[in-house]
Amino acid sequence: MNKKPNSGLKIITLNRKVSYNYFFKEIYEAGIVLKSSEIKSVRSGKINISDSYAIEKGGEIFLINSHIPVYKEASYSNHNPYSERKLLLNRREINKLIGKVNEDGLTLVPTKMYFKKGKAKIEIAVGKGKKQYDKRNTKKTRDWNREKTRYFRKSS
Repeated sequence: MNKKPNSGLKIITLNRKVSYNYFFKEIYEAGIVLKSSEIKSVRSGKINISDSYAIEKGGEIFLINSHIPVYKEASYSNHNPYSERKLLLNRREINKLIGKVNEDGLTLVPTKMYFKKGKAKIEIAVGKGKKQYDKRNTKKTRDWNREKTRYFRKSS
């Protein structure tokens, strides 16, 4: 039997709601600064990024409103579950993201978090919010594709 090569990616969490609410323009991979108790909690897989977003502060990008629960085994050195976390990007990427957010009115939203070669990475998408009719259209095409595959499965 042929085994799949291990790409070194272990997905921790996905943000499925973001693809329904936003059109993606570009996607970036960023590192994330975590404390020791935060990384232990992330390794256990209990992170929530569904309501989070990224903003610019002082020429740097920060992840806001991501929930990393308190690690029970860490005693006095525990962390705040909703603290701001700095994202690690190149200066050129940061300048490009700041320009897009300020000029075009786009939003930075996380799509997934994963481990790549033992390091915690987060995928940030530059997105434009969908209107209600865009969301209805997305739902309609998704339902139509599901019905189409059912129909073909029954007929063959």
